[in-house]
Amino acid sequence: MASSSSYSNPPCAACKFLRRKCLPGCIFAPYFPPEEPQKFANVHKIFGASNVSKLLNEIQPHQREDAVNSLAYEAEARMKDPVYGCVGAISVLQRQVIRLQKELDATNADLMRYANCEVNNSHAYNNQMVNQQRNLNYGRSRMGPVGGFDQTGYCVPSYNTPSTWNNPEADDDSSM
Repeated sequence: MASSSSYSNPPCAACKFLRRKCLPGCIFAPYFPPEEPQKFANVHKIFGASNVSKLLNEIQPHQREDAVNSLAYEAEARMKDPVYGCVGAISVLQRQVIRLQKELDATNADLMRYANCEVNNSHAYNNQMVNQQRNLNYGRSRMGPVGGFDQTGYCVPSYNTPSTWNNPEADDDSSM
């Protein structure tokens, strides 16, 4: 009947990996549950069970879970990248942040150009409407290029209309 008691309290992942009996005061049991055997296997391979046991015994109980999580993360990173470990992952993330920051800066610059184009286009449109109204008052309807957006959605810069468009005396229809 002794074997039935071992089934009621399964050994932690560390004791199972080390093939020893898991005692009630096992230092590994709270942090390496039997459902996560790979977690302890990685930590053991990188740091060694003896070193992890010493570390857990030296630190305060409320700090142990964070320590084990850090060890497990570093061990997993060392398994993936034996040379750099988590420092390599941090470096990759830092480069990604720099790249995304540059992309964000470029997008913000594009937005500023777009906003400036909108302001310029609205001024040009207002000028065009005033000029069109003046020309209608003189019996003419001439509209020149004033900027805006073309069919592709690109901003077309505005430029001033010739002064003769606003001056009915300068337009001589008799020369035609």
